[in-house]
Amino acid sequence: MTTGTTTTPPIGRSLLTAALATALALGAGPAATAAPGDDGWRGEGGLTLSPADNAEVNTYIDRAKQAERSISVDVRTAALASDAELVGFDNRLKSPDSLKRKVATSLKERPEKNLDTVLAGLTDAVRYTLQWPDGAYTDGVATASSLLSAWGNDTTKWTNTWGRVSGYKGLNTGWRAARSGQLFEVQFHTPASKHAQEVTHALYEEQRLPSTSPARKKELQAQQDAVFAAVPLPPGADRLSPPTPLRAPLPVSATG
Repeated sequence: MTTGTTTTPPIGRSLLTAALATALALGAGPAATAAPGDDGWRGEGGLTLSPADNAEVNTYIDRAKQAERSISVDVRTAALASDAELVGFDNRLKSPDSLKRKVATSLKERPEKNLDTVLAGLTDAVRYTLQWPDGAYTDGVATASSLLSAWGNDTTKWTNTWGRVSGYKGLNTGWRAARSGQLFEVQFHTPASKHAQEVTHALYEEQRLPSTSPARKKELQAQQDAVFAAVPLPPGADRLSPPTPLRAPLPVSATG
């Protein structure tokens, strides 16, 4: 690590070999299921999707389920190679109701957008969380992100909020999958930052509802700020930057 910036450690041949070998033992995710009917969708806060929009979202959900199978091989292998704990793996697919609420909210808040544009911009239909203790966090993130990049997953977002004075603390990253082109999210946390995220989740969900008043949103943000203020900063975490692309053979999945 150099002063003022965090460098990405070189990926040794032994690490790549071990990671790729481990991938062979990893199972694939759940297979895609048939899309539900094309009935419209209604959610809290007056959010709705028309029958046609709901059917298109269902088709998107099935594509994401299929893409998840090979994405999970990459992520699980990167987690093993970097000694990360893969938190909440069973929830790697965003629930249909949650995804539809996000889409409907976006359409309501930005009526100039069409559904195709909103779906193309979804980054967390497939999502993962990798976690390390404070002392191993910075090197762990550098290793895991470098491996994901080396396997052809392109970085689309790198939001490092560890240096914030207030608010959410963590590293949220977005990627475009090498095989399918599906966007997916990887959050990098410590136990403390992950706990803070879980504690504030209900507050965040209420805050982003269109029906929540500005005054209430301000109150909810203050409560979240208080929780994240107690999260320690891992050494060097605020200087973590996206990996330099370095292509290497992809892990082998059961789906090819």
